Amino acid sequence: MMLAVLAFLSSLVAAGALRVSSDQRATALPWVHKSAPPCQCDGAGAFNIWKSCNRTVPKCVFIDLGAADGNTFRDFLNNTYGPVAGCPSGTWEAFLVEANPRFNEPLQQVASHPPGKIAGMTHVESSTAAYMCEATTSFYLDTANAQTNYWGSSMSDSHPDVKKSGFTKVTVPTVNLNRILFEHTIPGDWVMVKMDIEGSEFDVLPCLAKSPAASLIDRLYMEQHDPSWGMSGTTLAEMEAAKAELKQRGVDIPPYFSQTL
Repeated sequence: MMLAVLAFLSSLVAAGALRVSSDQRATALPWVHKSAPPCQCDGAGAFNIWKSCNRTVPKCVFIDLGAADGNTFRDFLNNTYGPVAGCPSGTWEAFLVEANPRFNEPLQQVASHPPGKIAGMTHVESSTAAYMCEATTSFYLDTANAQTNYWGSSMSDSHPDVKKSGFTKVTVPTVNLNRILFEHTIPGDWVMVKMDIEGSEFDVLPCLAKSPAASLIDRLYMEQHDPSWGMSGTTLAEMEAAKAELKQRGVDIPPYFSQTL
């Protein structure tokens, strides 16, 4: 059936009855995305199973999506993003999420022996992909770019490093950023999210912008990639609208780029 539809549309394009530019194709023809999202946006807790955070003492909360071997976590504790000693109540809590199993051991090691002198608490979600809902998904491994910490691993099979690596994949669960925020942060916290998830930001960010939990974030460091690596068909215009909505709700989104991961 799909082949018949595509053949029909091709005939219309050839006849000039239907004109679709290359920029519009991903929006007008959503099935050009080979990977489909493993689940749909859940911004407020499906079936009311989320439990709101009942903590009363504020702290810094660092949520690292695409944590790799813990390099950005080390930067956080070494005051790259501001003095940790200035955190509310003088303490911190970190959530480190990384889907690539290559980093399971080094991430556990850095979480067990965090640098710095300020006491805190670390949670590790290894072999787990950061997303906008909870499911299981194929996660494609970059096996080619050792010098940049295998930075092209992605949920998307459209990523060039995924193709270069022969579509090597594993199956992992996903964790919902909105749920982490809802269950583990309070308005008095200073919450920093780092998001470097190789295209999945085009799925996660529009969902986050609709979520009540978004206003709990103070600062978002997000590396933005090619929109075709997202799986929901989000356009650049829709992404900009999502960022504008988050900024209106008090989220600071400075420019961000990581030289590795």
